[in-house]
Amino acid sequence: MAQSTISQHLKELKDAGLIQGDVMPPRIKYCINQKAWAEAKKMFAAFFE
Repeated sequence: MAQSTISQHLKELKDAGLIQGDVMPPRIKYCINQKAWAEAKKMFAAFFE
């Protein structure tokens, strides 16, 4: 995948609150927002039941 594609996906996940990013130029360190992922998991499970 192109770097720009990865960046856009990471931006969307961050905007949705599913990941968090720490800016440390020239890099950004991302981690999963555990609480948000748990909530998303519940929503998807209910959707697919």
